Amino acid sequence: MPQSPTPQDETARIEPEVFSDDTRPVPRDRGPVGPETAHPPAAAPAATPEAPAAAAEPAPPAAPVEDGETQDIRFAPGEAPGQARPPAAGPADTAAASATSASATSATGVPPTGAAEPGTGPAAERDGTAPSGDGSGTPPGVGPADGPGNGAGGEPPAADAPPRRPWWRRPALVTPVAAVGVLAAAYGIDLLTSSGDVPRNTVVAGVDIGGLSTAAASERLQTELAPRVTADHVVVADDVEATLSPATAGITLDVDGTVDAADDQPLNPWSRLATLFGEREVAPVITGEETALAAQIDAIAEQVDRAPVDASIAVEGAEARIVEPEDGRTLDRAGAADAVTAALASGGDPSTPIELPVDVTEVVVDAAEAQRVLDTTVTPGLAAPVTVSSEDGATSVEIPPTAIAASLTFTPQESGDLSVAVDPARLQEAMGDDFAEFGTPAQDARFELSGSAVSIVPSVDGTGVDPAALAGQLLEVLPQPAPRTVTAQLGAVEAEFSTADAEALGIREQISTFTTNFTSAASGTNIRVGAAEIDGAIVRPGETFSLNGHTGPRGTAQGYVEAGVINNGQFTTAVGGGMSQVATTLFNAVFFAGLEDVYHKPHSYYISRYPAGREATVYYDSIDLEFRNDSSTGVYIDTQWTPSSLTVSFYGTKRYDIESISSNRYNQRQPVVQEKPDDGSCSPQGGSTGFDITVTRVFKDPQSGAEIRREDFRTRYAAEPVIRCVPVAPAPPAPGPEGTVPAPAPAPGGRRPSRRTAA
Repeated sequence: MPQSPTPQDETARIEPEVFSDDTRPVPRDRGPVGPETAHPPAAAPAATPEAPAAAAEPAPPAAPVEDGETQDIRFAPGEAPGQARPPAAGPADTAAASATSASATSATGVPPTGAAEPGTGPAAERDGTAPSGDGSGTPPGVGPADGPGNGAGGEPPAADAPPRRPWWRRPALVTPVAAVGVLAAAYGIDLLTSSGDVPRNTVVAGVDIGGLSTAAASERLQTELAPRVTADHVVVADDVEATLSPATAGITLDVDGTVDAADDQPLNPWSRLATLFGEREVAPVITGEETALAAQIDAIAEQVDRAPVDASIAVEGAEARIVEPEDGRTLDRAGAADAVTAALASGGDPSTPIELPVDVTEVVVDAAEAQRVLDTTVTPGLAAPVTVSSEDGATSVEIPPTAIAASLTFTPQESGDLSVAVDPARLQEAMGDDFAEFGTPAQDARFELSGSAVSIVPSVDGTGVDPAALAGQLLEVLPQPAPRTVTAQLGAVEAEFSTADAEALGIREQISTFTTNFTSAASGTNIRVGAAEIDGAIVRPGETFSLNGHTGPRGTAQGYVEAGVINNGQFTTAVGGGMSQVATTLFNAVFFAGLEDVYHKPHSYYISRYPAGREATVYYDSIDLEFRNDSSTGVYIDTQWTPSSLTVSFYGTKRYDIESISSNRYNQRQPVVQEKPDDGSCSPQGGSTGFDITVTRVFKDPQSGAEIRREDFRTRYAAEPVIRCVPVAPAPPAPGPEGTVPAPAPAPGGRRPSRRTAA
């Protein structure tokens, strides 16, 4: 008779698809599903006519189920929780099911899925054989009142089941909690032991101050970092190298501020943990005066900044060359300040150059364009002269290459082209009066004087070569080979100083005049030449007149001769001596015209032919006389020279009547006596007393005579020393021949003693 398979064999042979929702293993952690007891032994299936019934063997007791394992719980159809009970089967259905079950069992040794076990199913319910924990017909552990802890209705757990652990003692919870506790204790100990110190591994600009007290950290920063911050640094901007002084700019290391920023202990545990494995960088606190730093950067910028230079052409004489282009550059001042601050904050080596940012401006015209203009226009244009002829050919003037070169201009265009042109004014200046051959010259308006009255002689326009038209004609023929000729186009030539210009100046009357006298003929020559230089000069409103600037150099080439001057306190001679007479006369004309005195210098010693306190000296290129026309009308200067006098008169519109008031001479000083050898260069001087004097200029209204204001001129004259020329003692006699002594002079009435030679 075949044996029923053991439960292990059943488990091994069951395929996954044989489980239904009623028989699927249920994990224990889903909650109690019944008492933890072994299932009752399954009843042997009923015998069928087709197969004899197998001998029933008791099933082994189920092993206790541990936590995390599963228990195979099977429910009869309709007995699973939440599943409806099927309708009762009739006898025919029961017989058919039994036959099918027996057939399946005999073939596989495993009861088919859905086969009712003994003591279960509807038949068991009808005959009262269904197992029940409480006699109610409900499977144990399924009812709501079943299970451990659910009241008296459930069965107690098996005696050999192990007790469950409390949730707080499970390893999955205890281990992390213990680790957190250890870390918290370590954190507290670390925070307590490092309190008051700079956090570990703290570095400021390469200086390690970690773990130091605040005092020690301050001392280390002051010793190691502060000198690097305040030391002079080399800065480089493009090809310019300069020195920047942080100390001069007021830049210093704020040691206390830096330590304050570094000694805050981090409270974040992760931040503290990170300090165990790496450095904690803290930026130094740098203080400084922005204005002082900006001043140093501006000084560096003066060496760096340059405007872009476009390629062009330079002409010297009749030779032309290319001016190479050069990009412009500008120091980025804000960026330079940031670069300096960042470099100082890094604590780097002062000898390491600090790179300053520079903005570059590219040129518009390159060298290739300049070369094109040179080859196509300038070089052929300067190769030969250009002839200008009248329409009838009777008159012609040649423009030499030097005049052409002087009139050429070169202008960069935004398109990158280099424009070349002929400047009419430059051409006219280079040619001088040569174009006067064509037409009639213009005549400027001029002032004509008659006593104190002034009249205007009107200007007259002329005819001549039209400079603008000639410039255009000349430019057209420059690229052409020689010979080149253009026809002069005549036009009206306006006077440079028209009648309207003269009338607008308001010069209508004499406003001042002054005369000085002289006796030296040599000085008189220089006075005449200098006076002629300023005669007819017009000083427009607001202009400043300079005597040296108007006359220019005063040398023999300009007609000046040697005459008396005072040089280093001594009277001597020099070319141009006597111009102080012109300066003094001019200054007094300025004084009485009420014009503004810009600069004048009195003589060192008082000269008696000049009014004390109202005189001036000049020396070309070092001592000047300047005044400003502070009136609203022009001033016309007229000079009148005679062999013994000079008169300077100003004409314009009278504003003031001027009165001069001189004080008494005060602070008088007696001259010293100097003796000098009479060696031919000594000039005796009688000397004079030095003194101070104040001259007051009183401005009065010409109509009412009312005083408007006063102006003081204080002058200090040195005492002129008395110089005595002392005769020079005769030089001792020259020595005789080598090894001999000159013989003494013979005594009167005697004779020369004889000379004996020792044997």
